[in-house]
Amino acid sequence: MGATPDDLAATYLRALATADVDLVVGLFVEDGVVHSPLYGPLPPREFYPALFADTSRANLTLRSVMSGTDTSGRATVSFWFHFDWRLPSGVAAPFEVVDVATLDAEGLIEELRIVYDTVEVRPAFEAEVGHPSWRAPRP
Repeated sequence: MGATPDDLAATYLRALATADVDLVVGLFVEDGVVHSPLYGPLPPREFYPALFADTSRANLTLRSVMSGTDTSGRATVSFWFHFDWRLPSGVAAPFEVVDVATLDAEGLIEELRIVYDTVEVRPAFEAEVGHPSWRAPRP
């Protein structure tokens, strides 16, 4: 594995805070996927520009970095942080979030699952963008 979990988390949060698409996309494998509660599953090259377009400011506070393996033995790194998200109009939509990254052998992100409670964020986001956010299909 290339970077340490702490380095990966620091680079990831720096990319989010500065809206650096190239930096964040560079953390992923070519066919990586981001699973977002609001945007749905998307390639990083599509997800991060959409997120950054819907962000006027992002203040991030790292809480913890956790690493281990998933049940199939693949390396995982999770970043728990506070995301003080400001929508384009300046409306606050803050939340606590855990991003769970599954890594390849070189330490690049294959899959990123963004996990947080959207009960308060979703209505503000939908009012801001003027359309419904993504919702997981019901089984």
